[in-house]
Amino acid sequence: MARLTKPDIFTRFTTAVSVGIGRPWVFVIALVILILWGASGPLLGFSDTWQLIINTGTTIITFLMVFIIQNTQNRDQMAANIKLVAIMKKLHITGEDLLCAEEESDKELEKEKEQIERSRSSPRSKKKRKR
Repeated sequence: MARLTKPDIFTRFTTAVSVGIGRPWVFVIALVILILWGASGPLLGFSDTWQLIINTGTTIITFLMVFIIQNTQNRDQMAANIKLVAIMKKLHITGEDLLCAEEESDKELEKEKEQIERSRSSPRSKKKRKR
């Protein structure tokens, strides 16, 4: 299937960053930075500036990563929903309640889950599974 449009720059950036930060070597680098920072404490007298460096750095990184992770999750969820809708169409599943499930409240989703579980455990459905 050919891609019709090129992703925008933010999408390309967030995808690249999320792929990059998910690598084991990035964790190792972060761990090394923390060890070096901790080891420099006695040399710098555990000063306010020494503490401010790590606090500021981690706050900025965390703040930016929240947006990158959220963007990536939103895009992944949308892609999964599109694929599920395509599968439902192919299998001729037309339940509107299934198509709009992500717009329902937690309580409504819990009720639907319980209904599905009850119908799956009913004696009639057990006979169908044995066939």
